[in-house]
Amino acid sequence: MDVHVRDLRYFVAVAEELSFTRAAAERLFVSQPALSKQIRQLERTLRTPLFRRDRRSVELTAAGRELLPRARKMIQEWEGATRAVAAAGCSCLVVGFQTRIGRGLIPAVRRRMAELLPDWTLFFRQVPWEDPTAGLASRQSDVAVAWLPVPDGYAYKVVAVEQRWVALPAGHRLAAEEAVDFSTIADEPYIALPLSAGPLRDFWLAADHRQRPARVIAAARTADEIFEAVASGLGITLLSAGNADIYRRDDIAFRPVHGLSPSQLAVVWRPDDDREAVQIFAESCAACLCVPS
Repeated sequence: MDVHVRDLRYFVAVAEELSFTRAAAERLFVSQPALSKQIRQLERTLRTPLFRRDRRSVELTAAGRELLPRARKMIQEWEGATRAVAAAGCSCLVVGFQTRIGRGLIPAVRRRMAELLPDWTLFFRQVPWEDPTAGLASRQSDVAVAWLPVPDGYAYKVVAVEQRWVALPAGHRLAAEEAVDFSTIADEPYIALPLSAGPLRDFWLAADHRQRPARVIAAARTADEIFEAVASGLGITLLSAGNADIYRRDDIAFRPVHGLSPSQLAVVWRPDDDREAVQIFAESCAACLCVPS
């Protein structure tokens, strides 16, 4: 059985972190059981253990130490090959996103890209909240339109700054108010992003504005799941002003929230991806939306 580049990426992440937990949550954005399964499969394929692990520590075996520099080199060469192929013949830019983009951004960017790079096509891929890089970490996406904060190690350009709002069940006690203060909803039950979303989950729970942790009643993988949970009366959630308009529905009340810092929408990319198309896409998004100074 051939080894996949993905398996080598998983191996290198664990080898560098010497922790399955950190590699899964901070580097790869996959579940720890899924990561462990792939490493076991790699060890079966190579017919040798690569790690010695117990409850307290993880360390490389002699075989693992032998593989590590070669795995790094193979990954580097594969990435170079994919960039060369993209430059030579593939004219498709995959844009990852987690919430509907709206705001008139995509038609405007398509028109601008058609003028500047007429041979390129934009393809949009929705990525669940479990991956706060919107597909960049797994290389399912070339660029992403994502909410800050994003994990360290990625370049980004802010394209919109929006007030945070709240989504309430239509029958909620505050649904009739024109706006609400955060202090009045801080102790409500919240529908949250998954734990693997990390700082992004904390941002949409307004963790930096709280004196005690949010009361999380459930977590959801996508925006649509979150709003279904809100509509059912399970809890409330914070969102951006622009998304309040995009996701508007009769069974949910969307209201501005006073007392919170604004949200930031950004174009995000891998800093080692120096393709002209990536930069033009980022610059086009910034040009097509007016960012307050």
